Amino acid sequence: MARVSIGKAKVCAGRAAWALVVAGSLALSGCVGSETLLPPRNVSRAQPAPVEPAYAAGAAPQAAPMQAASPGALGGSTIGTGPIKVALILPMSAAGQGAVVAQSMRNAAEMAVGEFQGSDITLLVKDDRGTPEGAQAAAQQALAEGAELIVGPLFAGSVQAAGQAARAQGKSLIGFSSDAAVATRGVYLLSFLVQEEVDRIVAFAASQGRRSIAALIPETQYGRVAEARLQQAAARQGLRIVALEYYPPGQPQVGVQRLSRVIGGAAPQADALFIPDNGEGLPAVAQALQMAGFDPARVKPLGTGVWNEPRIFGLPALQGGWFAAPDNRGFEAFAERYRARFSADPIRLATLSYDAVTLAAALARMQGVQGFSDAMLTNPAGFAGADGVFRFNPDGTNQRALTVQEIRNGAAVAISGAPRTLVAGN
Repeated sequence: MARVSIGKAKVCAGRAAWALVVAGSLALSGCVGSETLLPPRNVSRAQPAPVEPAYAAGAAPQAAPMQAASPGALGGSTIGTGPIKVALILPMSAAGQGAVVAQSMRNAAEMAVGEFQGSDITLLVKDDRGTPEGAQAAAQQALAEGAELIVGPLFAGSVQAAGQAARAQGKSLIGFSSDAAVATRGVYLLSFLVQEEVDRIVAFAASQGRRSIAALIPETQYGRVAEARLQQAAARQGLRIVALEYYPPGQPQVGVQRLSRVIGGAAPQADALFIPDNGEGLPAVAQALQMAGFDPARVKPLGTGVWNEPRIFGLPALQGGWFAAPDNRGFEAFAERYRARFSADPIRLATLSYDAVTLAAALARMQGVQGFSDAMLTNPAGFAGADGVFRFNPDGTNQRALTVQEIRNGAAVAISGAPRTLVAGN
């Protein structure tokens, strides 16, 4: 394998494959051992990310009323001075916390350009105001200004609208929504998808001898997506789903009572309990489980990346529980440099913007605008960014190399490191 060095970013070429190692991050997340992985200094708790369900500690803010954005309202700032133009579309003036998230992601993009020595790109920063109409107008304006690739937007409807504008002109988009329904060929999601996390945790549970799963599902969009993927993953791994119970967000008591016959007693029918809820809902779930006599030593709690919060790690009913998530070390390395540059903590999703822009810069350096083609973006060798190895699938979704972590004595301990590579066809 030939290794091509590009400034602070390195690109590995093997046959037709390219693998990007993002500047300052871990080379490969598969290097994780079984050490404690403390979350990033309460970042996700202090600054919740108001986007679709993945890695959002709080509720999503209400978007601004839908209205057509005038070209002058879309923003006209630029980052970098390279000859190849890339649009960065974010909800810079969205309602609620959307603008806070957007600013952190813009800062991360600025970091990426600054750390990539002699970058060949110029970022055209556009404000979509948190609406699909604004995103479509922003994309159209950026394309008119010569953008060869679009990075962003953040929300599902905005990704879909901007993606339509991009594909109409034969350009690709790398968006940040975690709603896989808006992904398609040419509209790629660089986000934390619950589907991949469910696959990882179910496969790991099966490898550890678990054979039957009960599930306690919040009645949310995230819960519905997680449940659907659980059904598929369990079937692939030969695991039996013995019971499914549902509950309104924050009100798990009745669901837990109905499930207690399966997960309680000296001889429970299930040996694992899947709960795809986050730091807002899990304390009530854990309390209800404890009151019902649930024993996590008998029935292994299973979760997704939204479990990766300090307030979850001390819950008695979840001790010994397993969840799938990216390796925290890459984010910590990124966060230290971010703090040094901006004197503030980044939001947890800021690495998505950083990785997308660094990837754009690396592909532009190697291939020019041809680097943004579907064939290059979907190369099965993938890339390695701040959150570990990832690749784009032809349908626009992504696959990530994830760790499995265990809740233990108020912390998360990595018990299975992320793979060093992603196997083609998985």
